[in-house]
This record gives sequence, structure tokens and C-alpha cells, in this order.
Amino acid sequence: MKELFSHYIPKPLGQRKIYSVLIPLVKVDGNWHILYQIRSETIPQPGDVSFPGGRVEEGESLSQAAIRETCEELNLQKEDINLFGEIDYLVHQHRTIHCFIGQILVHDWQAIEPNKDEVARLFTIPLQKLMEQAPTYHSLAMTLDDQQDFPFDRIRKGRKYPFSEQARTIPFYDENGETIWGMTALFTHRFTEILKENGEIPDQ
Repeated sequence: MKELFSHYIPKPLGQRKIYSVLIPLVKVDGNWHILYQIRSETIPQPGDVSFPGGRVEEGESLSQAAIRETCEELNLQKEDINLFGEIDYLVHQHRTIHCFIGQILVHDWQAIEPNKDEVARLFTIPLQKLMEQAPTYHSLAMTLDDQQDFPFDRIRKGRKYPFSEQARTIPFYDENGETIWGMTALFTHRFTEILKENGEIPDQ
């Protein structure tokens, strides 16, 4: 057993899918902006604000997946992306979602013609504005369904047991008439917090 566990590589329990996304940065009049996209009506979560990203394919690294998905969704080449690095990642239910930061090397972001099958449109928000305005977190309570096939009678407190997933807090930004929420808002907020924690000035 000692030999086995000295070489065993631990994995997240319950993880079924691994995803990578990219927070795309662009320069607008010399200032950093975050580039967001609105999801097409023909894919899951239509109309939501998101970052480019998707599932990590067999044989590719996390960063390679983020770059590939960004190229596919924004119709870019790998050379158009200057990858800075990775920030904190999210473990949610059966998914692990990794998040990278990178600059899109284009003169004018409005000249980007995204893949319309996946992206309806693009918009940007100044990074400085996002650093000054934190998102609002809202609580979402989960209720237990009476029809659930779960043996509540076998655990102490039964239905009153304090299950950890019964309540969540979900961040929301409302900027320029756009609603940014959920995972996209969470990664946005964490990115700006890391900058603040390390004393980075975004427009430099």
C-alpha cells in the first residue's frame, strides 16, 4: 500500500467534465477592457453573457483548450492571443472550470467577427470600472422535493439535515445595460480581486 499511495495522483471525486475559459483583455484607447460575448440562441444558455471556453479534449492541456475555444468562438488564430496565465478555478457539482487571462492582439476589437453559431455579439467593459464596482451577491435557496427518492429516514434529522447545497450566493454585475452573472461574474470578480491584492494598476 505504501508503494501504491506514494505514486498515486489524486483526482477530484465526482468530477466528470473539465472545462477551460479565457478572460479576454483588449486595449481600447490605451486602457484595458474585458471582452464579453452573448451566447447564440442555438446553444445552451442562449442570451447569457459568457467568456469563450469549453470542454478540455483528450490529449490537450488546460491552456490549450482555452486558446482553442477562444479561436473557434471569436474566429481568431493562436497568434492573436497572448496568454498571461491562470487564476483560481471553480469546482461545481461534477464540473471543474479553469480560467485563464490573456490579451487579444487586435487593433480594434470591433473588427472581430465571431462565430455566429456560438456568439451573437460582443461588448467590452473597462477593467478599471469593474475594479471600482464589485458585483452584488444574491442568495438562492434550494428546496427539497417531496418526490425525491432519498432515504431521509436513515439519517439523523432527516429532511432537516443541513445539506450544504441548499443555498447558494450568485454574483451579478449590471454594467452598460448588460447583466453579467453566475460563473462569468464570479471569475470577473476574482480577477479584479487578485489585481487589487497585488497592487496592480489595470491601465498600465
